[in-house]
Amino acid sequence: MSLLQEPPSPPPKEIDPLFLPLERKAGAGEEIAQPSLSYWEDVWHRFRLNYVAIGGLCILVLLTLFALLAPLISSHPYFEINLELKNSPPSKEFWFGTDDLGRDIFTRTACGARISLFVGVSAALIDLVIGVLWGGIAALRGGRVDNLMMRLADILYAIPYLLVVIMLMVVLGSGLFPILIALTITGWIGMARIVRGQLLQLKNLEYIQAAIALGASQRRILFKHLIPNAMGSIIVMMTLTIPVAIFTEAFLSFLGLGVQAPMASWGTMASDGLPAMRYYPWRLFFPAFFISITMLALNLVGDGLRDALDPKLRK
Repeated sequence: MSLLQEPPSPPPKEIDPLFLPLERKAGAGEEIAQPSLSYWEDVWHRFRLNYVAIGGLCILVLLTLFALLAPLISSHPYFEINLELKNSPPSKEFWFGTDDLGRDIFTRTACGARISLFVGVSAALIDLVIGVLWGGIAALRGGRVDNLMMRLADILYAIPYLLVVIMLMVVLGSGLFPILIALTITGWIGMARIVRGQLLQLKNLEYIQAAIALGASQRRILFKHLIPNAMGSIIVMMTLTIPVAIFTEAFLSFLGLGVQAPMASWGTMASDGLPAMRYYPWRLFFPAFFISITMLALNLVGDGLRDALDPKLRK
């Protein structure tokens, strides 16, 4: 062997897998690691994280099921009179007891839930339609039209709301539809003011000016661009309008201006149970409890929606 011959090289060592380069696929840098959420998907995601608001929503669902199903499963109609069983305490046969005419309070409470929820939701929807149109037209047209429309709204708002409702109830008479008319005659003003304020901010943004420059009609700008972008404030205002309408209906029924017998309402039941509160407390407790729990649930849901729709809280 020659002295100049190089010694044999040692066998190559295996490379630790930690130091091996990662394989990269073509276009891997353009892949989206997490799918993007739309605005309403993000709102629902944040609303679900608010457990207090979810609890209020569950209460509203249970109240709705109670109003729909309770009269069907009860063997005692809400108008059935049985004087032999009057003022009976809660029992297996009468879960909430009976009133001074022997009528089942459980069934009447469920029927009262139907009336109260119907009045609240219907009044809120009517206020929504009138308020959005009134405030939207005033904000979009501006100038003299805006001043005239909002001054008229201010004049109606200056009249005490409860006084207007009671006067209309006296003129129109008692009943379900007169209550709706009385509640919505001035109830839309708050919605109109909120919508006008939101749209006045939105109408000066660049995309609205671009739509105007492209020749979009005012109707398209209002219903396609302005109102959809103000839906957050509109929904929150609507959720806060429902408990006001329900409480006002209960108050009017308590005064004897609401629905009349044999129909049942939480307000009429509370009015009938108040004189017997000392000796038969269940007659007042159940309608008062359902009014309170409904007000609480609606306000919790409204607060949760307000936080979920607030763009400042988005991450």
